[in-house]
Amino acid sequence: MSKRVQIVLNKTINKLGQTGDLVEVAPGYARNYLIPQGMGVIATPGILRQVEQRKEKEMQRLLAEKQAAEARKVALSTIGRFTIRKQVGEGEAIFGTVTTQEVADAIQAATNQEVDRRGITLPEISQTGFYKATVKLHPEVTAEIEIQVAPL
Repeated sequence: MSKRVQIVLNKTINKLGQTGDLVEVAPGYARNYLIPQGMGVIATPGILRQVEQRKEKEMQRLLAEKQAAEARKVALSTIGRFTIRKQVGEGEAIFGTVTTQEVADAIQAATNQEVDRRGITLPEISQTGFYKATVKLHPEVTAEIEIQVAPL
């Protein structure tokens, strides 16, 4: 059995690992491909400390993003209801539909917080009234808001 070399990856490589992972590879693969291409460096104690520091900073950044999303969720729930005005025909049926962009604009007007329209899930809205919508603020944080569709 040949000796294996420990490498810290600088780039994500399919079937090998993610950026910052410590992997064991054949010495020739490391010497002839990974290191010359800048895809990895030989693992030394100093390099391993740097990798740990980077991972710690990344974890703190992700935690801060999640906390900010939680705060935005609280802000959306305290407001409670967002009103969207649409042109109405007979039987309180609206012309067209309520789009996610209109909901995002209503949220931004009320809270001064920008929300990505692609994270908003709406039911089918065809009449005036009250509807529930979900807003994905973070991969782990979703908020439920109430939308009032009112005539112009």
